[in-house]
Amino acid sequence: MPPSGSYSVWSYGFVIVGGRTNFRIDLRNTSDKIGQIVYESNGERQCGQMDSLFKTLPNPGGQLTKTSRSFARALCMIEHVQTTHGRMQMFEGFDPVILARAQFAFTMSFHIIFPAFSIGLASYLAVLEALWLWTGRDVFLNLFNYWLKIFAVAFGMGVVSGIVMSYQFGTNWSAFSDKAGPIIGPLMAYEVLTAFFLEAGFLGVMLFGLKRVGPRLHFFATLMVAIGTLFSAFWILSANSWMQTPAGYSINAAGQFVAADWWKVIFNPSFPYRLVHMVLAAYLTTAFVVGAVGAWHLLKDTRLPGPRVMFSMAMWMATLVAPLQILAGDQHGLNTLEHQPTKIMAMEGHFESHPHGAPLILFGLPSQAEGKVNYAIEIPKLGSLILKHDLNAPMAGLDTVPRENWPPVPVTFWSFRIMVGIGFLMLGLGLLSLFMRFRGKFYESRLLHSFALAMGPAGFIAVLAGWVTTETGRQPFTVFGLLRTSDSVSPLAAPAVASSLIAFAIVYFLVFAAGTIYLLRLMAAPPHHDEQGPAGNVPSRAAGITPAVGATASGHAS
Repeated sequence: MPPSGSYSVWSYGFVIVGGRTNFRIDLRNTSDKIGQIVYESNGERQCGQMDSLFKTLPNPGGQLTKTSRSFARALCMIEHVQTTHGRMQMFEGFDPVILARAQFAFTMSFHIIFPAFSIGLASYLAVLEALWLWTGRDVFLNLFNYWLKIFAVAFGMGVVSGIVMSYQFGTNWSAFSDKAGPIIGPLMAYEVLTAFFLEAGFLGVMLFGLKRVGPRLHFFATLMVAIGTLFSAFWILSANSWMQTPAGYSINAAGQFVAADWWKVIFNPSFPYRLVHMVLAAYLTTAFVVGAVGAWHLLKDTRLPGPRVMFSMAMWMATLVAPLQILAGDQHGLNTLEHQPTKIMAMEGHFESHPHGAPLILFGLPSQAEGKVNYAIEIPKLGSLILKHDLNAPMAGLDTVPRENWPPVPVTFWSFRIMVGIGFLMLGLGLLSLFMRFRGKFYESRLLHSFALAMGPAGFIAVLAGWVTTETGRQPFTVFGLLRTSDSVSPLAAPAVASSLIAFAIVYFLVFAAGTIYLLRLMAAPPHHDEQGPAGNVPSRAAGITPAVGATASGHAS
């Protein structure tokens, strides 16, 4: 018989309390409530004995119905109680706050890579279509159709993964929703009213309307979708930035944050810096994916016109935007130092204060328990020069902050270095491409093409590392300095959160692995001289009437 204890089966609301001589089944949240069923046994229980079990129990009022038996039998058939209980028992000692954070981090990590790619790719598609209309060159139309199919898949995966995140505010973070909902809720609604409606209204025309509407109207639809993705980034980053640097709020009698000045709420102190930093990151992410695809095909054949054009455009983007991103990151860091100094302390590994200039710690092993960075490799006073533009400027450390307000230093420290390191690799690739252009070996250099191919996923990694830095550096708060993460979580048992986390992990890995493989297959094929978009050769429909076989669409611009 199973050991004593309790657990919940998340999907059905069952609770079992086991012991050597009894177990109880409580069917909760069903239309067939039967209170508690107690089963006394001195021997082994088999699933096939469930019906006889019910026959031996008192059945007041006829409440023990077929549905009740079906629930209990289904529970039994999942697995023997001892095995199932043991698996759930291992989550009893887990902190539900940590599990809820892990679940949100997991779904967020899957989600953010697709909007980052879609934002940049939508703008790239608008540029390609504008160049086609301006120059009349078919290569731009072929590239537009080629990347439009990839955009359709990435956009869809981004929407699907984002829906799950919104549900978690109610399931795992109900206390946060109650406290911050009067501010976060309207900001999310503004995204729907602007970005979502704009994208939904023009996405169909963009994907399937090239042969059905005029070229200028189709370009307008593409432009609207690109602007819609930027609107989406605007509102999401405004909401998240308010959580980092809250402003323009007051607290009502119920302890809720309410807007006192919407202008200050939306344009809070960190928002302009974070918006620029994120949009540039999205453009770089797309540029390096496009560059990697172009490099892949150029390594096979340097004469292909489509890969030559896409690779050249991507490397120009990397050359111009990478240094801008580094400058934007520097300004964002200065803003963070002013409004979230503990985050900077964790990013830099400054456990101790430095009254006469702080070093720049390049690498090391931060220890939260010891309050120091072991095996640190550092450059004296360079940290003060970067952060305060003064070699001797004093820098406060985490020793000035209560330990309970420290963020997770090792994670923040290393994720920041991964992001910065990739940023400089991007700059290096841009400079190498510029050097090869002037030497006349841009399309023939296998070194350049191999480097660009290896850097294909770099943008995604940098975006993930940047978000880890941002979110872990804000801890232990959801609303920085005002609402602690431990006070934001729903009153859930650890096994309930763990079961949904496991379910998400299985579904996400299966579904998104399939989607990613499909995207890679699309990218593996080079663009053709008569590349078709998502609509392909599907004939047009007029007033819902299917045209005759062989009918073609009209209105295609040549």
